Amino acid sequence: MKFLSAKLHGLGDYAAAMVLIIAPFVLGIGEQSMIAQWASVAGGIGLIVYSLFTDYTFSAVKAIPFKTHLLFDTLAGIAFVILPFVLGLDGIARIYLVVMGAGVLLVVAVTQTSE
Repeated sequence: MKFLSAKLHGLGDYAAAMVLIIAPFVLGIGEQSMIAQWASVAGGIGLIVYSLFTDYTFSAVKAIPFKTHLLFDTLAGIAFVILPFVLGLDGIARIYLVVMGAGVLLVVAVTQTSE
């Protein structure tokens, strides 16, 4: 069931990017793993960059097809789910990365592929 429009997905991208950049500092993720902290920040910055270039409502340059954007989202979500296990993380760092990754995968699953 795909009910999230590309337009709403686009708005959510920028909000999610801010969460990815700010939340690791608020939650103290860096105290457990600097790699996890900076992976989140890099993910947020990357999301802003590829969102600005995606062919949807809230972009600056319409260079990346929306389906490719969703592929990037999917790859990022998978990476976030896998990362804490590869790094041997537990506690808040593991929970944070898995929840963020699963959230991204859920959003991709419910997003319509056209505006």
